[in-house]
Amino acid sequence: MPAEWEPHRATWIAWPHHEPDWPGKMAAIPWVYTEIARVLAQGEQVEILCPNGDVVGRARVALEAHHVRRDRIALHVVATDRVWLRDSAPTAVLNGAGDVVLVDWAFNGWAKYANWEQDARVGPAMARLTGLRREEPRRGDTGGRIVLEGGGIEVNGEGLLLVTEQWLLGDAQVRNPGLGRSDYERIFAEWLGVRRTIWLGEGCVGDDTHGHVDDVARFVGPDTVVVAVEPDPRDDNHRASIDNLRRLEAASRSAEVGPLRVVTIPFPRPVVMNGERLPASYANFYIANGVVLVPTFNDPADRVALTTLAELMPAHTVVGIHAVDLVWGLGTIHCLTQQEPQRAVRAEEAPAPSVAA
Repeated sequence: MPAEWEPHRATWIAWPHHEPDWPGKMAAIPWVYTEIARVLAQGEQVEILCPNGDVVGRARVALEAHHVRRDRIALHVVATDRVWLRDSAPTAVLNGAGDVVLVDWAFNGWAKYANWEQDARVGPAMARLTGLRREEPRRGDTGGRIVLEGGGIEVNGEGLLLVTEQWLLGDAQVRNPGLGRSDYERIFAEWLGVRRTIWLGEGCVGDDTHGHVDDVARFVGPDTVVVAVEPDPRDDNHRASIDNLRRLEAASRSAEVGPLRVVTIPFPRPVVMNGERLPASYANFYIANGVVLVPTFNDPADRVALTTLAELMPAHTVVGIHAVDLVWGLGTIHCLTQQEPQRAVRAEEAPAPSVAA
């Protein structure tokens, strides 16, 4: 699995349409998506799934209003239950020939929600639209499909993977009954080319996926990882974030992983809606071609997070995207995007250098 900062052919998103995900705020959400599409289209193709022709029309009007590049946008009629393609869409990997293959995990609504059957068909739809090969990972014991979500896995493109124990080894929202730590490590090795899995503890408060890593720790380079840390012992994110920091620091000193540079970023202020603490985190950023989109929350810590990420990724332009409304859907920018990498060009395929006459 390539790192997120490696070249993309496209980013896939699904146009928002499921009002219960943003009760009382739905009118604002398409405009947040429009701004995300505008920024992404400056550097790569944006493939947008819409459940029907009416939504295609509304999306087109919004995109034109924001002056989004028409030559970088494609709208497709593909039904979805929700719009969190990080989890329902396939994970793209490169095979030995450098070709892109869609690893299509089974999806079951995070082992929590009842409406997921249309989301589970996103993989075949993407394969049809792209012509890419699609594979369905299956268990060695039962032959059943393996349930995973893209928001739970984070790679550096060179064999390291971050994941949390809460997500895959806890007793709530169990994705694959009977599978343990070593089973998952074999799956990561076989399907993602992972040589070493770093197990963190828990995700952030408010995360209804029960422990996705993309809200707490992310690679920003082959040997650099950022981790969201809450220093206030009175905050519910404190204990788990300090534990994750200590695990990463220990891994960075180990012979199997290190050296690894560990950099902290803050959490924003608690974002609460109707008494519910939402999973607001700067770690839910998305790295696209030449740009990093970072959720912001009208908080002084916004500037700290943006500056830290800009210093760590100087080849990218760091852009803040207002996410106070977006996070009411219990996800932000990384959750709603899924990258399709470019095909890797092998050395024997590269054009020969030109020679001056």
